[in-house]
Amino acid sequence: MQKLNPYNIFQNIPDIQEDEIFETILQNINLKLERIISSGQITPHGKWYDQDFDEWVILLSGKAVLSFESPKDKITLLPGDYIFIESHKKHRIEYTDIKQKTLWLALHIIK
Repeated sequence: MQKLNPYNIFQNIPDIQEDEIFETILQNINLKLERIISSGQITPHGKWYDQDFDEWVILLSGKAVLSFESPKDKITLLPGDYIFIESHKKHRIEYTDIKQKTLWLALHIIK
């Protein structure tokens, strides 16, 4: 019998990183689960994410601010906060903490 080894969402986080890190944890034809590690990165000014899929996101550590185009709204996320973003709801990352890693878990629901 093969022994199963557990993984830990808080392990193997690099100390120094220039870019946001996107790691696929699980994927099939309907779902994609990603671990995202941010350290001060934001969406470039003037750019909006306009995704073809719904996305459920939970913040596990750090702090982030999301901005939405319509209605114009800013939401601060702290550890444990989660949000559901419908497909084609334009949004951007306005802030991620530079003093500590901001760790996200994102579930993409592919239609």
